[in-house]
Amino acid sequence: QVQLVESGGGAVQAGGSLRLSCVFSGNTFSLATIGWYRQAPGKQRELVASITRGGSANYADSVKGRFTISIDNAKNIVYLQTNSLKPEDTAVYYCNSRIYWGRGTQVTVSS
Repeated sequence: QVQLVESGGGAVQAGGSLRLSCVFSGNTFSLATIGWYRQAPGKQRELVASITRGGSANYADSVKGRFTISIDNAKNIVYLQTNSLKPEDTAVYYCNSRIYWGRGTQVTVSS
């Protein structure tokens, strides 16, 4: 079993920043890649960024240059630094690895 717990969401104005955290625990040795997804109301869940335990990262085109994903293997935390936030970034952000999902953290960006 693996547990993923997100935190760090909130309400910000456009142009602002938030740092999201995902703490993972349990059988973490089985986790090769950890990703951040988001789901806006009425839309499908989409991949925002992912990172391997070795630190290799990938990003959705919509967030390249604005978001940065990083991992601290010693603390079992994956971070998502979100900068230059836009209203269209408003969504619930979820942490995922394999079949495991966290409960999400809400990010709301006002114009």
